[in-house]
Amino acid sequence: MITGLGLDVIETERVAEKIQKEQGFRELVFSPEEIGYCEPKTHKYEHYAARFAAKEAFFKALGTGWTEGTAFNEIVILGNERGKPQLQFKGQTARTLQHLDPGKISVSISHLKNIAAAVVVIEN
Repeated sequence: MITGLGLDVIETERVAEKIQKEQGFRELVFSPEEIGYCEPKTHKYEHYAARFAAKEAFFKALGTGWTEGTAFNEIVILGNERGKPQLQFKGQTARTLQHLDPGKISVSISHLKNIAAAVVVIEN
């Protein structure tokens, strides 16, 4: 049974500007694994934006919005061995979300030069 659905769309340029202008923004929002994935990409800001959208979509699907005890850089969106994006939780965020018992989480991300989008579905 679907218990949560979240959608987020963001302009790639907004994420690029934040990363370029605000010292520490990238590390505050993205995990070291995500940074390692995005940085070598030719169009790295598209990849960053898609991951940002996925994190926002997750909180919308959870129904709480950003919740205390969670950190954006502890929500990790990386592809599995076949490239399918998956959400992983680390640190305090993993402990906080364990109490909320989000269930099975599916994520889909997409990006173009100017825009990125993500959908998250939570099922129990």
